[in-house]
Amino acid sequence: MSNPVDEFMARIIAKNPGEVEFHQAVREVTESLMPFILENPKYRSAKILERMAEPERVILFRVPWVDDKGEIQVNKGYRIEMNSAIGPYKGGLRFHPTVNLGILKFLAFEQVLKNSLTTLPMGGGKGGSDFDPKEKSDNEVMRFCQSFMTELFRHVGANTDVPAGDIGVGGREIGFLFGQYKRLRNEFTGVLTGKGLEWGGSLIRLEATGYGQVYFAEEMLNTRGDSLKGKICSVSGSGNVAQFATEKAIQMGAKVVTLSDSNGYIYDPDGINEEKLAFVKNLKNVKRGRIKEYADKYGCTYVDGKSTPWDVPCQVALPSATQNEISGADAELLVKNGCFVVSEGANMPSTPEAVNVFLNHKILFGPGKAANAGGVATSGLEMTQNSMRLSWSREEVDNRLHRIMKEIHATCVKYGTRKDGFINYVDGANIGGFVKVAEAMLAQGVV
Repeated sequence: MSNPVDEFMARIIAKNPGEVEFHQAVREVTESLMPFILENPKYRSAKILERMAEPERVILFRVPWVDDKGEIQVNKGYRIEMNSAIGPYKGGLRFHPTVNLGILKFLAFEQVLKNSLTTLPMGGGKGGSDFDPKEKSDNEVMRFCQSFMTELFRHVGANTDVPAGDIGVGGREIGFLFGQYKRLRNEFTGVLTGKGLEWGGSLIRLEATGYGQVYFAEEMLNTRGDSLKGKICSVSGSGNVAQFATEKAIQMGAKVVTLSDSNGYIYDPDGINEEKLAFVKNLKNVKRGRIKEYADKYGCTYVDGKSTPWDVPCQVALPSATQNEISGADAELLVKNGCFVVSEGANMPSTPEAVNVFLNHKILFGPGKAANAGGVATSGLEMTQNSMRLSWSREEVDNRLHRIMKEIHATCVKYGTRKDGFINYVDGANIGGFVKVAEAMLAQGVV
């Protein structure tokens, strides 16, 4: 093989067999970075990318717990401490049956670059378990979380590794995890983010990923003298990110016409307003219902059995559900139907084929590591507030979040602008995130 990307990936695949999502994430980054690395041989000779693709530490452990029937259950627990060159490891915990080493390594690798882009001093990590909190009682979730933290506590800390929530880990789980950490360590410290407001949490944290995703879309549109006002938006998902992306898009004058869940999607051509969004929040966050109930209540279209709304014509797509939800065919259909902005709220929601479609058509495409960095940025702001022993107002946090998203966008423009003026945000995000970490690693020696 003479292609340096293929040579590099052959080594990655040989060392990490079967970890398909991890291979996909590393390849996407390597294709962006390799020309830059070849132009800057100091990074190649120091094997910076090879070191970044190898976790500093991988922790695997068993999590035994007792269910409500008195039966012992056993799950796997993980923490990937990927890179701490610019700060303590930072990244979410995911509780979902699909969790495995490859998925967590993909997420941790992406997190390193994403956290670097935020301008805040945070390294990258990720963790979780194959435990499924769905249909479990609060007591079962508590017992699992306590068992999980009984092992994890020795590996985390405010200056070492600061986990947060992710899929399956919300305020309830963070509370149980924090309580067990506090009991074991006998200290009240900012070891987790996503905490309740009464015990060290930050305002806007819940809204941050969705808000940031929309702020990034607005910044991209501004480069073409445009804005979100009056734009038709298609949103996938109906969880936290989708809800607050919808909320901010409405506030900025856009019309959101879709939401989805794993059973199907709704299409409301009249647009989702604040009253309808309040219904969705109650449906999903309190009743734990299905999005079909929205269609039943408001008399709009419901497409059963199709979890993504990408066949609905829109100008702005906000994928906010899960990885690989936009295929190459979906991307072609989006572009054909008039979509010219894609801002990713989920992690890696577009397949490599879809990304190529967006770039080839030169639409405004904001990759997740840039567009959805608002969540971890606000986690970083929560860490700052914990360290200072104070709480900022809602306006203060939102203003700081908006400023960070503008800075992330500026970094992407700096490193992603082509000679013809087109901004390749994928290259911009990858190179911008890489440079800060790489320079820190060079300064700290071979560690």
